[in-house]
Amino acid sequence: MVNRVLTMEKINDAARHLDGIAYHTPLYYSNSFSKMSGARVYIKLENMQKTGSFKIRGAYNKVMSLVGVGCHGVIAASAGNHAQGVAYAAARAGLPCTIVMPSGAPISKIVATQSYGARVVLAAGGYDDAYNHAVELQEKNGATLVHSFNDLEVMAGQATIALELLKDIPDIEAVVIPIGGGGLIAGVSYALKHLRPGIRVIGVQAAGAPAVYLSAKKPLLVETEATCTFADGIAVRRPGTLTFPIIQEYVDEIVTVDDEEIAGAILMLLERSKIVAEGAGAAGLAALLYRKVSLADIRTVALLSGGNIDVNILSMIIERGLAKTGRYVRMRALIKDQPGNLGKLLTLLASTRTNVISVLHDRIKPNIPLKQAEVELVLETRDKKHIDEIVLLLAHHDYTPTVIS
Repeated sequence: MVNRVLTMEKINDAARHLDGIAYHTPLYYSNSFSKMSGARVYIKLENMQKTGSFKIRGAYNKVMSLVGVGCHGVIAASAGNHAQGVAYAAARAGLPCTIVMPSGAPISKIVATQSYGARVVLAAGGYDDAYNHAVELQEKNGATLVHSFNDLEVMAGQATIALELLKDIPDIEAVVIPIGGGGLIAGVSYALKHLRPGIRVIGVQAAGAPAVYLSAKKPLLVETEATCTFADGIAVRRPGTLTFPIIQEYVDEIVTVDDEEIAGAILMLLERSKIVAEGAGAAGLAALLYRKVSLADIRTVALLSGGNIDVNILSMIIERGLAKTGRYVRMRALIKDQPGNLGKLLTLLASTRTNVISVLHDRIKPNIPLKQAEVELVLETRDKKHIDEIVLLLAHHDYTPTVIS
């Protein structure tokens, strides 16, 4: 199906509207990620965009198109990033703004949205439930609904990323883009294919929210019963009726990544490049790092779409990542319940160059033998081999250690 509605004229108009509002975000080459993926990897840092994600591009372009045409307020549904973009734009335009967010949205995104002056309403469920509630409120109060992806002005705003990419790296060969409802990839793929038809465009969905991936396989619109991913920015049950035909025509391939792979990409971005990404933002890089696509020696841009991650989730990702690589371990051991024995155990651990993070000493659990105590230790270790060495050493000294995680 040929798209006759989204045009380069709309995209160029959006670029003019966003001039001086949206940042021209950095693009940098990563040696580390290139070696790990086999591609020649560039990262487009939309996590450094105003409000922390690309969403301000489409939201601002849409809201400004409403000024002077009888709009008396806006309402939107969002897991957080679109919310901040709409709230920011509405404040600039002097329009009342209501945002409906899923009740499980990160607190940081709720607070950030409120900081722009928006009224936040929480709805039980995920993004699609929030959207349905926003439609109900819009019918009652007459505000203009600003859809987060299924809107031409929104897509045109997101497409301005393509103009920046081609300006910064004209010989780009492939772009890897996260997909939720499809507004980002529809806009960017449309612009890229019109300006450089040979560019390969690859979409990436969370395995727990694969509606576009499944729809492309049919091909027809598929709505999933639920979503199950911590990447809330792309947790959408149904593709947009406007975005999907554009995706069908201009996107070359769609793949999925699971939450462990996304979390791994977040941790590697943080550790290798000192870059903070949210789950949706890191999905494209995850597809490269875990070799979901074949792009050997291809000049490839991974579009890092946002960095608004809840610090509690980030903390869990870091802890799980350290445990997975053997750099963090929890273990138990039994000691004689006598003065000095805990010190002996800790001295033994010190001899292995292990850093003790915490110690819990318990002698009253019913399953602990009398005159003994259970010690639960959280240790910072070098790797899995180091953990094995510690376990063998403790066992040799009759401590019967058990690794918990």
